[in-house]
Amino acid sequence: MELLIAFSTDEGKNLIDDHAGMAKYFYIYRFCEGKQELVEIRENVKFKGDESEKHGDPQKARATSSVLSDIHVLANKKFGPNLPRLSKNLLCVVVRTHTISSAVEVLHDNIDMIVEEYNKGQDRRHLVLKP
Repeated sequence: MELLIAFSTDEGKNLIDDHAGMAKYFYIYRFCEGKQELVEIRENVKFKGDESEKHGDPQKARATSSVLSDIHVLANKKFGPNLPRLSKNLLCVVVRTHTISSAVEVLHDNIDMIVEEYNKGQDRRHLVLKP
């Protein structure tokens, strides 16, 4: 199975320290047949950086989901109160690492569990993976 996995970042090397949807960019990797490759750097055009909006605002979840409408998995160090809303469209994976490269390794090493959870559809739950 081919999966498109987005990693939340502001500068292309590290995962952000904030909630996943607050990233300036999403680095999109294709995971297929035991290999992974960067296929796109997607600007989070819906990102407004408006701190007057509260974390957990349903509009923030809709904005993130619309930017990632063709993506299967979203990975980051942190997710906020919108995690249940995002999980309706994506498998959310909490990765306990700092760099995108190490997060790619962790997801690669756990790809069978990720595919199994993703295939549960709207009954899926988020995963927490450690290196």
